[in-house]
Amino acid sequence: MKKKIIFDVLIMLTLGALSSLSLPPINFFLINFFTFSIFFIFLFKKLDFQNSKKTFFLYGWLFGFGYFLTNTYWITISLSFDQNLYFLIPIALIVIPAFLAVFYGIATLVFYVFNFRDVTSSFLLFSLLFGLTEYIRGNILTGFPWNLIIYSFSENLEFISFLSIIGTYSFNLIVISFFTVPAIYILRKSKKEIFVFILLLLFPILLFTYSNFYKKFFLAKELKENPYTVRVISSNISLDRFYQNIDAENVINELISLSSPNSEKKIFFLWPEGIIPDTYQDQIILYKHLFKDNFDKNHLIGLGITSRLMSDDQYKYYNSFSVFDSNLNLVDYYKKINLVPFGEFLPLENLLNKFGFKTITNNFGSFTSGEERKIINLENDFKNFSFLPLICYEIIYSGELTKNFNFNYILNISEDGWFGKSVGPQQHLAHSIFRAIESGKYVVRSANNGVAVIINPLGEIEKKIDYGKDGYIDFTSRRDLEPTIFSIYGNKIFLILILLYIFLIFSFNRFKNE
Repeated sequence: MKKKIIFDVLIMLTLGALSSLSLPPINFFLINFFTFSIFFIFLFKKLDFQNSKKTFFLYGWLFGFGYFLTNTYWITISLSFDQNLYFLIPIALIVIPAFLAVFYGIATLVFYVFNFRDVTSSFLLFSLLFGLTEYIRGNILTGFPWNLIIYSFSENLEFISFLSIIGTYSFNLIVISFFTVPAIYILRKSKKEIFVFILLLLFPILLFTYSNFYKKFFLAKELKENPYTVRVISSNISLDRFYQNIDAENVINELISLSSPNSEKKIFFLWPEGIIPDTYQDQIILYKHLFKDNFDKNHLIGLGITSRLMSDDQYKYYNSFSVFDSNLNLVDYYKKINLVPFGEFLPLENLLNKFGFKTITNNFGSFTSGEERKIINLENDFKNFSFLPLICYEIIYSGELTKNFNFNYILNISEDGWFGKSVGPQQHLAHSIFRAIESGKYVVRSANNGVAVIINPLGEIEKKIDYGKDGYIDFTSRRDLEPTIFSIYGNKIFLILILLYIFLIFSFNRFKNE
């Protein structure tokens, strides 16, 4: 009996860990046909035995723990830059995947409660529960929609254009069903299961056909030359600048050198997030001479920098995307809304400070969240140039970007140094691909210690600077699409899909009972 329990534990942990091989940068998505089918068969067969709710919760939790332990380990790297936070590394390594695994545990617990013995109903319930819990973990509290199963298709653009219609969470639910479909054939008891099996096997053909049509539709659009250039900077400036008192002027000079300003061109320079150390938005004017000597009236600079506002005799700090002209006059700025827990703000800050906890990215405490997702319009300086600014982590949220579609591009700035030399930067990049397809907009991304890209609305990377390299890429031409169906209706489509699954679950179960 004891050996059997150990075997079950190892099976669940192993299946979860193997599923991580499907994610960027490996993208071996075929492994999920094996892991999810065995996972479902294991649970379905266990319904025939006297298992408890706690046991079924544990099965899901173990699968989730194996999965998240192997693909979110990089979070602990962010704790290695400050000696005062070393003690948190082993805690974070275990606690974070253990918490995320709870969502999978809840899914298998509910699966047990319904206890459907019909193969098709159980299969649909399994898919629905995991798709739904993925949505919940992406939205509850501050939400952490990292490494949804669908991201295993991030390099298979010929199948994922359908994101423009149904979005990531809906696609994720369908893909979980797709990965689990071999189990339907293995457990089949009637022609009904074979019908469902064949129907789902036709799913890739539908996706490929639509993606091919969508690509032709996009390429038929007029290729327009921008009346300006967006120059995307990729840098590899060490995070030591925050811990070793590296001179901000040296950092600025390096960024200017990478930018290669040209006074004859109208250029918007996109620099990464939080790149200039120990400098607030209102202090950057101290380096006016550096900018004035290198940029002119044809130039604007967009970068991430901390802004601060006095409120009740104390400062509130904001992680901001700021746009300056060549004289460092502030043209416009956006204050980040989706802050990273423990990285940019500390929940229960007054209490946790007493136990040695503090935010990772700064030394003044928590950032304050901005109030609105703002569109920055530079019409007065650059004709037809408006964009949705997203700072780092904000690119990971599906269906919550904006309700205002009157902008040209999504500009994303990031500091990926917190990931270290891990899979983190590639996983982060995958989210940008999905947001481009969902929104039908170009995503232009500048990263320090990461990957700089220009991604078109098909999810194709048109230009790229790989991880570990620096320099710039220019965005000079585009094809425009109307707002996508998903960008208009958002996750309302996911709700419709949930209702459809529920209808099918109880319909198939009723047919069995009759």
